[in-house]
Amino acid sequence: MSTPGNGNGPLEGAVVAVAGAAGPAGRAALLRLAEAGATVVAADADAARLAEAVDAARYAHGGATVTGDTVDLLDLDATRAWADRTEKEFGRVDGLVHLVGGWRGSATFAETDPADWELLEKLLIRTVQHTSLAFEGPLARSGNGRYVLISAAGASKPTAGNAAYAASKAAAEAWTLALADSFRKAGGDDAPPAAATVLVIKALVHDAMRAERPNAKFAGFTDAKDLAEAIAGVWEMPAQEVNGTRQWLTPQP
Repeated sequence: MSTPGNGNGPLEGAVVAVAGAAGPAGRAALLRLAEAGATVVAADADAARLAEAVDAARYAHGGATVTGDTVDLLDLDATRAWADRTEKEFGRVDGLVHLVGGWRGSATFAETDPADWELLEKLLIRTVQHTSLAFEGPLARSGNGRYVLISAAGASKPTAGNAAYAASKAAAEAWTLALADSFRKAGGDDAPPAAATVLVIKALVHDAMRAERPNAKFAGFTDAKDLAEAIAGVWEMPAQEVNGTRQWLTPQP
């Protein structure tokens, strides 16, 4: 296969894994990455929705290589097997985009249900832990690897009813920045072998939400297509400029 960076841009010929690919953000990311010439390896726990997302990306970009894997990201061994299988099949892994989402909240702080934390810890933290541990080696070997976490502004300014969600997002950010430090220590500030970064949004909006609520303003929300554009843009910058950064796609609180 071609070497990333040749042809039309840095994603031409790259191999990018997308975790949580079946949701609206995942669908938009698959489309954008395929359009940029990447081989896209999508994973999700929902096999039916994943198949739809993969088919849509293939259809939109004829000739694009977009594959789907049903992977239990709560299982570290299964996640490592996915990373190993991807690197073996395609010869390299140039990115892991983490789009596994979930939200639980309450009207007040006092009404917070500890069960919300138990769920969000799995969805928003453990999947980050497992994907980062599984893909650190392949991304470092790539020469242009990127680990991209999507986070929320609430992690930096939690609200009373969002304690579990904000704490989960903050923990996921800290874990990702620890991965960034690993890359920094491997190659120095000026030459990390890969980069880990956090893209921060307020919340996500997509066409179906607008159709359901035509009068809503969705102020400060990031459109799924704009998020996908920002994800692709992470490969446009040198690793040393990306590594260990939070990139704000919404005003910083």
